[in-house]
Amino acid sequence: MPEAIIEPDLPIIDPHHHLWDRRPVMHLIPPPVHPFEHISYRKGHYLLDQLLEDTGSGHNIAATVYLECRSMYRADGPAEMKCVGETEFVNGVAAMAASGLYGKTLACAGIVSTAELLLGADVGRVLDAHMQAGGTRFKGIRRSTSYDADPNVLGPLNRSPAGVMMESKFREGFAELAKRGLSFDAWFLEPQLPELIDLARQFPETPIVLDHVGTPLGLASYAGKLPERFGIWRENIRTLAKSSNVHVKLGGLAMPFCNFPSMLSDKRAPSEQLAKEWGPYVDACIEAF
Repeated sequence: MPEAIIEPDLPIIDPHHHLWDRRPVMHLIPPPVHPFEHISYRKGHYLLDQLLEDTGSGHNIAATVYLECRSMYRADGPAEMKCVGETEFVNGVAAMAASGLYGKTLACAGIVSTAELLLGADVGRVLDAHMQAGGTRFKGIRRSTSYDADPNVLGPLNRSPAGVMMESKFREGFAELAKRGLSFDAWFLEPQLPELIDLARQFPETPIVLDHVGTPLGLASYAGKLPERFGIWRENIRTLAKSSNVHVKLGGLAMPFCNFPSMLSDKRAPSEQLAKEWGPYVDACIEAF
């Protein structure tokens, strides 16, 4: 059942969304197996029109921030520079929204793309190209470091080895962000929180944004373990919050990795159920940060 919007006039900035067009290859993609694939498969086409349908549902969405999702990479050129195509694409979408033709929401007013920090100091060339392509809208990068020894946790998103944030080359590349006033969005899994704690302490001048409240795990080998791991997660969150350069986004708890009962439920979960499931994590983050 549709629910009444609370505080419909409250100005909101959506700090984390994606855009992509994967329709040309949808017929080549095998049927979804991992829960993440079910969501991605259903939304193979999500561009400005679809975003504005969602932001125009009754809330007062003043602006949005785009987060990288491997969308619209360049088809050719050096491998490390192909990701700049995503910034070029999103900056064009932002220009469309800024024209006023599509309404008042400034979609993609901030852009967070990606770059391979394992390039070390040489990643500076890629960051500079992003800055040129995105102008003042380009704010920083996200380089996913998500890893778990159980491959069924990440499914199709198994892309990183263990301990990437601890690698010397990664940190050499990470140091290039502060030189340019850029931020770092961190996406990984809950057991990896100590790695970000160490990174934040070593680079206090770099703004770091924790995505998805650190991605609590409740699927695959972690099924049913959310309650017993909550205390571990909360203590790491409290420790991380002691680094003043770290911020946290209160979102991502609807993703499959948490595997709350509301996830992919046959009947859409009401807000009361979501508040009960997510509340302890949101409250702990508010308290810590």
